[in-house]
Amino acid sequence: MRSQFKMALPVRTNFKQLFRFIQKFNSPTRLLCSEACTGNKEPPGCGRVFSGIQPTGVPHLGNYLGALENWVALQNQYPSVLYSIVDLHSITQAQDPAQLRSNILDMAASLLACGIDPERAILFQQSQVSEHAELSWILGCLTSMPRLRHLPQWKMKSKLKNEGSVGLFTYPVLQAADILLYKSTHVPVGEDQVQHLELAQDLARIFNNRYGDLFPEPSALLSSTRKVKSLRDPSTKMSKSDPHTMATITITDSPDDIALKVRRAVTDFTSEVSFDPETRPGVSNLVTIHAAMARISVEEAVAQARGLDTGAYKKLVTEAVIQRLTPIREEIQRLKSDCNHLEGVLARGTLRARELAAPVLTEVRQRVGFC
Repeated sequence: MRSQFKMALPVRTNFKQLFRFIQKFNSPTRLLCSEACTGNKEPPGCGRVFSGIQPTGVPHLGNYLGALENWVALQNQYPSVLYSIVDLHSITQAQDPAQLRSNILDMAASLLACGIDPERAILFQQSQVSEHAELSWILGCLTSMPRLRHLPQWKMKSKLKNEGSVGLFTYPVLQAADILLYKSTHVPVGEDQVQHLELAQDLARIFNNRYGDLFPEPSALLSSTRKVKSLRDPSTKMSKSDPHTMATITITDSPDDIALKVRRAVTDFTSEVSFDPETRPGVSNLVTIHAAMARISVEEAVAQARGLDTGAYKKLVTEAVIQRLTPIREEIQRLKSDCNHLEGVLARGTLRARELAAPVLTEVRQRVGFC
């Protein structure tokens, strides 16, 4: 009997694994990821987009190409778009209050300078819409601890900190509340955030099953832009927290700073320029940046580099980056000189966000039984 039980156990486990695989393969997110990667787009004129960005200072080149450029395009594709400066998320790490206030305005200036139009998109500060926190608590009561424990970012960040905070552990639930509060149908995300979006989908289903249909299950909008890597270590993505000052280009860097960082970017001992991320990650990262900033294909970027060694090609990359970022840098400087304007933009966005959030939370409170 014991040997039969041991034989049967792996079979039952395999069935469970197969069932989970089928569920994930057939999930809306997986299907949409496939569509996004093949270039298919949701027809314009339907749905609501939500996304957020933490106020951790001025965005870098990876933020601009991986998210913000796409945010600007989405304003023209969907009738309702909300972009939030998610300051509640930012305090999962210790913040200096004065610096946080400054960073919020810096981020607002950066978003406006990159092309976010407050007439076409609702731009607001997350903490000023209290419904986010209340819905997060309600959804947290529908979320199991093992479900959060298995999210990859918790594993990574808690290991780095040795012991993460409760806020860090539950911030994916707050992310879900951010999305569901506005009955969002589409969320632009990076590949590393897909599992967090799946939590929002799961919580929409759980709430709807328990209290009746209310929330749509949001779908992912994956950017087709390749990830921008660190200029000093192309095995990792570009990051604001990189301790190496030459690793990251911010969108407010001066032309001289950009030229210096690109000139010192890690390449290899082959002088010819080619695109091969596996064997030539440093050079391929420069090709990715050049293609994205010049709005050309990777193949066109490599063709333009024909006959140039990597040193000469870096000058071509530098020119493309400076040309795109100079007007953005100048506009940020102009906007930062008028804090009253920035505060007014966020205040108006907050009012518009509350108009959407308040009736949804009122409905949630009634269904849960609070009133």
